[in-house]
Amino acid sequence: MKENKIKVVKMDVGKSPVVKEIDNTLGALQTEVGGLIECVYLDGGCLAVVNEEGKLNGMEPNRRLGSDIICGPFFVCGDSEDGEFVSLDNKQVEEYMQMFSDVPIFTGEEPEIKPRMTFMGFEFK
Repeated sequence: MKENKIKVVKMDVGKSPVVKEIDNTLGALQTEVGGLIECVYLDGGCLAVVNEEGKLNGMEPNRRLGSDIICGPFFVCGDSEDGEFVSLDNKQVEEYMQMFSDVPIFTGEEPEIKPRMTFMGFEFK
């Protein structure tokens, strides 16, 4: 069953993470990231919901996530077995508050900030 509001950990550029309750609607999710949403799958049934065009739109770099840098605001929420956005539990909140507690300073010269695409070719027989 879809939750009307979800508890998330929100990361704004240059700020410490905060726990926030947001409406679980497409419009509210897009408002939180400043545009179109894209989901990045994390461990433990969680998602980082980021701005799909953050780099293309020149948004400021925010946090490192794996081998990439997320540009613009984003948040972490849970993912149900039905593919719905759900609230984080207290353990997950603590984990992501700690994971993103350091507010990095970027020079703007990091290669991960540049938009990139990977093209894969297939040979059909």
